[in-house]
Amino acid sequence: MTGGAAHCRLCNVDVMSRKIGLFGGTFNPVHFGHIRLARQLLKLARLDEVWMMVSPQNPFKVNHELLPDSQRLEMVRLALRREKGIKASDYEFRLSKPSYTWNTLQALAKDMPDCQFTLLIGGDNWASFPHWYHHENIMKAYDIVVYPREGASIDPSNLPEHVRLVDTRLINISSTEVRNRVASGKSIRGLVPKSVADYIESNRLYTAGHITAQS
Repeated sequence: MTGGAAHCRLCNVDVMSRKIGLFGGTFNPVHFGHIRLARQLLKLARLDEVWMMVSPQNPFKVNHELLPDSQRLEMVRLALRREKGIKASDYEFRLSKPSYTWNTLQALAKDMPDCQFTLLIGGDNWASFPHWYHHENIMKAYDIVVYPREGASIDPSNLPEHVRLVDTRLINISSTEVRNRVASGKSIRGLVPKSVADYIESNRLYTAGHITAQS
């Protein structure tokens, strides 16, 4: 796609014919694995920006371990304060629920017709991609970059047009591990940025009492 400057009225970002990679997730919480992966994807997929799109809570299938949307977004913003080319996005918060990738892509194309969007997904999600809503339309209309995930085997020679595999390093950190360490009173330094660790501690997030209060 070509064109001049455009403005996303829903996310307050000025864009000029940028190639934007969409890296979605619950980020519950965001950790160094997410950030290091986003840095690699930015370079290997030759993108101008990577948007870490925080997935909103599904009102029809409430997950009590999932923090409120605003808190997960704030942690991503804190984590990316000094990152170049990687941004926190709350775009899906304003869309109808539940959030489907096809609907998000269609809305983005309408709001920012001069931008080229690339879907960034892990090998585990690629394995289940045939079950995604409008998956065939996504493959026809958008580039997809797949990154390796432990336990997901992908043959690059069998990938369809507009889908490619990038060789990112596997990073052995998970949000589940972070939450479990917080719940058991263990340190999470080195797993998340200091700003995120401080936010979790000051708001007493992921503690047994906090989870019970949400239920």
